[in-house]
Amino acid sequence: MGQVFPPGANWLVKWSMAGGAVLLLLVGTVAPALYWGPMSTRLHVTRPQPIPFSHERHVAGNGIDCRYCHTTVETGAFAGIPPTETCMTCHSQVYVDQAMLQPVRDSWSTGKPLEWVRVNDLPDFVYFDHSIHISRGVSCVTCHGRVDEMRLTRKEQTLRMGWCLNCHKNPEKFIRPHDKVFDMGWSWADVAAANSSENTSHEESAASDHATPSPSHSLSPREQGLALVQENKIEVDQLMNCSICHR
Repeated sequence: MGQVFPPGANWLVKWSMAGGAVLLLLVGTVAPALYWGPMSTRLHVTRPQPIPFSHERHVAGNGIDCRYCHTTVETGAFAGIPPTETCMTCHSQVYVDQAMLQPVRDSWSTGKPLEWVRVNDLPDFVYFDHSIHISRGVSCVTCHGRVDEMRLTRKEQTLRMGWCLNCHKNPEKFIRPHDKVFDMGWSWADVAAANSSENTSHEESAASDHATPSPSHSLSPREQGLALVQENKIEVDQLMNCSICHR
């Protein structure tokens, strides 16, 4: 029987195999980059807004509390977007002629609300309740980042399922005392540094008095976090139930 395929077919097979391997490598490299890249996640990307609102100016500069504008963050699933009336409470007297704020004045005079673009927008199949998280000691910073340092608001976390589950599996790493929930600059790292400084001070004091240093009763950040988990009656097993977020 004669040869079915010409000799050149061997090279075709070899190049096809090599090309397939290169294609798989590219897919394995490029696909994750696209999935986790800013084009997909929109991380650190500012969105066009009716006016260039600066959280840095209003929160850090003027000391305005989050709840002044986001009025339902403690009581409802949606944190709330401030109506034009909230803006005009100040801007009817401050920067009244600034051109940048003309859309606000137009909204006030016409009664047509400003159309803000949501920076952190979850899919419709995900249920998220702001009030539950706030009441359990989850700070705005955990999800939204240091908005008090943002001249223009940007997305700070992917809000992907894996990111959410990391908090649900280890809530002690993320919750904080209730009086620190709206404190943008507070962190467990500062608590650890304060505890370390306090322990050193106690040891030096005991040494100067020629006494035996007494063990510190201050808890580590993780121990304090675990205590807050118990205090807030957070059941970690329940947090891993799919129906918590997908209803």
